[in-house]
Amino acid sequence: MRYDSLLAVCVTLFPITISGDSNLSEPLSSQQILPNNFKPPQVFQNVNLLRNTNLEKGYVRETVNVVIENIDTKPQSEYYVPFSVDVIGNVGGFEVRDKKTPGPSFKTDLVEYDPYSPTQFFRTTLPQPLSPKSQLTLSITYHILSTLTPLPFKIGQNDKQYLHYAFSTYTPSAYPTLKQKTKLKFPTPEVPDAIGGSPERQGSTFTYGPYNDLVPAGALEPASVRYEFTKPVIHATLLERDIEVSHWGGNLATEERYWLTNQGAHLKANFNRVQWAASQYYKPATSALRELNVPLKVGSLNPYFTDDIGNVSTSRFRSNKREANLELKPRYPVFGGWKYSFRIGWDADLASFLRVLKNAQGGHVLKVPFLEGPRMGEGVSYGKVELQVILPEGAKNVKFETEVPLVRVEETVRRTFMDTVGRTTLKLTAMNVADEARDKPLIVTYDYPFSAAFRKPVTIFLGIVAVFVTAWGIGRLDASIGKQK
Repeated sequence: MRYDSLLAVCVTLFPITISGDSNLSEPLSSQQILPNNFKPPQVFQNVNLLRNTNLEKGYVRETVNVVIENIDTKPQSEYYVPFSVDVIGNVGGFEVRDKKTPGPSFKTDLVEYDPYSPTQFFRTTLPQPLSPKSQLTLSITYHILSTLTPLPFKIGQNDKQYLHYAFSTYTPSAYPTLKQKTKLKFPTPEVPDAIGGSPERQGSTFTYGPYNDLVPAGALEPASVRYEFTKPVIHATLLERDIEVSHWGGNLATEERYWLTNQGAHLKANFNRVQWAASQYYKPATSALRELNVPLKVGSLNPYFTDDIGNVSTSRFRSNKREANLELKPRYPVFGGWKYSFRIGWDADLASFLRVLKNAQGGHVLKVPFLEGPRMGEGVSYGKVELQVILPEGAKNVKFETEVPLVRVEETVRRTFMDTVGRTTLKLTAMNVADEARDKPLIVTYDYPFSAAFRKPVTIFLGIVAVFVTAWGIGRLDASIGKQK
């Protein structure tokens, strides 16, 4: 891999450092360039390691619980986690926490020591240096997108779909491991192929190990599995999400624009509309995407669903005191390799999301979900998410806080109808996001002085006065051709 291409991937994939003056959170720092002869210091050993790999969705979710021990003579605070260079570009949601003590995640960043190396590292900084011979239990979680491949690549319209996943029965580690075990959880017990290792099969779970012998740092034991997954592999290459705050209307307007694709197996023959219509009477399992379920906040109203052609009538909105649900059906079933772009939007009562602070600056606190969108059993992954929070005209001193790692933060101005200076807009960009981010909030604080609330009505009033004055002035003009008497 060339240096320039690797650097471009790293810069766009991993978070940048943001000044604390404009952000309440502490985002992950940017990529750190280390000497090309760098190797992770062998100051730790993994006493006991358990890796859980979940394949029940269309992307890989991994949780590694490991007991680490400082084997050095000095306190140590930096722990490295390796990834192969062809995987690290698809890693998202990387978090490290203390397994036994609930609290915020530890600071992590990406380090590069050789652009041509097949291995790159995440570096985790422990909140307190670990003293010699002391132990700490870490919980490392992350997901890997676009790493599952359909096998066979082409299938019939009503055939079962199988996905292939390649991995190592030894958990990749920068340190020696004394004891370890790997568990794989499949969506169904149907796993026709399992190459490498000698797994213990129990229902839809495979267990590799335990391996009680010392495994040196960097050791790998290749293995692969092929399992049944007759569901769509839903991936949004881009999601643009706009949240517009209106103080005068007391409304929170949300619009989401999706560029969706199905990463499942392609059709080996042309699509048969008659065969598809006949199968809808008994609705068998299919690898095609035929509907999307979008849960909304209670009290949401005025939803809409459009695509490149126009309004899509195949949707249903159900709302009551306990739930609000938007059910979408695309114009056509989205099979493997097919794409579908659309937009949805809805309104909500601003009072449910906004709190006013009692201070002289007119402080406001807005709490909204970072991600909403479809909630599907097979999961939804997002290659890139661009979130814009459009605040009222005159908002200033904008700060925000979120647990979602960001790659870019911008504060711009958007001018709309009857605006004077424009609306302050906070734009956040994230990469490799999974639908699990639905539960993570975005908190935005800003000052909105009392005088700024009258900017719009004063502008409208002056505009109307200007129209009448202009009309009066034109009416007073003498446009006659004849000579005045």
